[in-house]
Amino acid sequence: MAALAAAATLLAVGVNASAATDYTQTATQLTATQAQLSFTPTTPARYVDVHYLVNGAGQQNFRMTDNAGTWQQTVSSLTSGTVLEYWFTYEKNGPQYDTPHFTYTQGGNGGSGGGTCPTQSDTPDLGPNTRVFDPGMSAATIQAQLDTDFAAQKDTLTAQFAERRVAHLFKPGTYAVHDNVGFYTSVAGLGQNPDDVTINGDVTVDAFNASDQGQALQNFWRSAENLAINPSSGSDRWAVAQAAPFRRIDVHGGLQLYPASYGYASGGYVADTKVAGQASSISQQQWYTRDSALGSWSGGVWNMVFSGTTGAPANTFPSPPETTLATTPVSRDVPYLYVDGAGRYRVFEPSLRTNASGPSWAAGSTPGTSLPMSQFRVVKPGDTAGTINAALSSGCNLLFTPGVYHLDQTLNVTRANTVVLGIGYPTLVPDNGINAMQVADVDGVRLKGLLFDAGTTNSAALLTVGPAGSSASHAANPTTVQDVFFRVGGEIAGRATASLVVNSNDAIIDHTWAWRADHGNAGTVGWTVNTADNGLIVNGDNVEATGLFVEHYQKYEVTWNGQHGRTIFFQNEMPYDVPNQAAWQSPTGVNGYAAYKVGDNVGTHEAWGLGSYCYFNVNNSVTSYHAFEVPNPAGVRLHDLLTVSLNYQGTITHVVDDAGATTPSGTVPSNLVSFP
Repeated sequence: MAALAAAATLLAVGVNASAATDYTQTATQLTATQAQLSFTPTTPARYVDVHYLVNGAGQQNFRMTDNAGTWQQTVSSLTSGTVLEYWFTYEKNGPQYDTPHFTYTQGGNGGSGGGTCPTQSDTPDLGPNTRVFDPGMSAATIQAQLDTDFAAQKDTLTAQFAERRVAHLFKPGTYAVHDNVGFYTSVAGLGQNPDDVTINGDVTVDAFNASDQGQALQNFWRSAENLAINPSSGSDRWAVAQAAPFRRIDVHGGLQLYPASYGYASGGYVADTKVAGQASSISQQQWYTRDSALGSWSGGVWNMVFSGTTGAPANTFPSPPETTLATTPVSRDVPYLYVDGAGRYRVFEPSLRTNASGPSWAAGSTPGTSLPMSQFRVVKPGDTAGTINAALSSGCNLLFTPGVYHLDQTLNVTRANTVVLGIGYPTLVPDNGINAMQVADVDGVRLKGLLFDAGTTNSAALLTVGPAGSSASHAANPTTVQDVFFRVGGEIAGRATASLVVNSNDAIIDHTWAWRADHGNAGTVGWTVNTADNGLIVNGDNVEATGLFVEHYQKYEVTWNGQHGRTIFFQNEMPYDVPNQAAWQSPTGVNGYAAYKVGDNVGTHEAWGLGSYCYFNVNNSVTSYHAFEVPNPAGVRLHDLLTVSLNYQGTITHVVDDAGATTPSGTVPSNLVSFP
């Protein structure tokens, strides 16, 4: 890109002061030596020019390149610590305008965006879909609201792919209520620790509807967090499928993870939780429990995995099919909203743990730091990508409230230690083929509680963590992606080549479900309708996934190219709707695509508790040669793997590479204890 002749020539036309609502801007590290400056005007501009100083000297001026409405310029020859001072000149309806000056430090915390977050309210309005209860309210009043919300969110046939979202938040105190939890509903206590909020009653998920026929296979997208439960009958029931976390709960009794009918269920995830009595999975096909304490455990169908959980069963895979790690190598519990003693809202950030065992709050309080709500922009229905990006650029964290948010710009998270926290399954839908969100290669970003739903124009990716070529170390302060879910099809005929791409080193993926829909609203599902190649692509080194659910993608569902990767628990279903074998052949020439592929150049990778199932119901003559595909260095090791043919609709020939038996009839697993 050629530089403009001189700043004096550029500014001779006459320049006006800009308005902050006119644009959003970001500075993002691309590589160790490059950064990208981006400028997105709210009104299309005929041109945008960027000016910058490197360490206070040598002003450069460039006409930026228009990339679908976002103007971009790459700055090269940078080193760690280099400071850019930059500003923009842009055209708007004829006149041109200058922005304020911004700063960016290479290898530091990203663009400053012109300063710190403008002070927000510490007792904010949490939007029309958030219910906040306090112990001064009557139990009857609270119960009436809970029942009203449940009636609207209950039905699997009508609520599963609708747009209603809701959060139930309980301020510190004790409540005698029963909260039945429907679709897109989050239930959470607002205490700093779980026992600050006590439910004398139940927080329940069951096979609620006649159409469920006693099964819990579609009890998706609902959550409970940060409270104590005294169950009315001695045990709480949380009979869920995917994307339904149960976190930071103190259960003063037992925990039943299966429906009262004993029907099939396909969960599930528990973390940072204490169960005084027995946790029972019974009819659950698979389950993952992390950093928790159980009185005891009962049950095991195909794949029950535990890490850092006291009271977990012994490692006995495959009979019974239980995989137990004494500790979790690296974990960091989720950021969460709470109310302090003065009634002010805050967000708590738990500390990083290594080789953790038991709940983070076992000693009384979770170690970590607290952020005031004054540093958070509360995002509510009606907010646009432009207003959200402006908040990010100004240094704000984000609290997304329940709602569906259509995005006409990529959300750019460029500042280190940014928190993006969602309650009530806020859903981000990228329009016109953009990527929904991208995170810079910086320290300590925390993403929690978001649902990315692909738009009808194909996106290259829904969420990208770090640009391609990211190389910085974040071992001391990694980016975490937690309870972040992805959907392609189901509600709308979405398309996305990849759902989650992780380029940053040391990232932690803690509970995700990436799902190419196998059912949904009419016209939203089909082999050529909701197209999606990959659920997860990992290019960063030292990335860890705990609780990884990826289903129905059309090529490699997980591709892991980074070194020293780790996965604890993987659940997969291959695409149901493969039309014929010719349409589903891998580049290696074998039938089908592996569900989990470790890149050919990877020298070290380890994974535990991995299950992949096939159900080729469109053409049951289809086969997949293997579910897991890995190279053969000594540092690549897999433990406790299985494959299943559901109702014997098609087969998987081997478990991993050429090892393991073909899936038998009878919906029973083909097991492999270790590979190699």
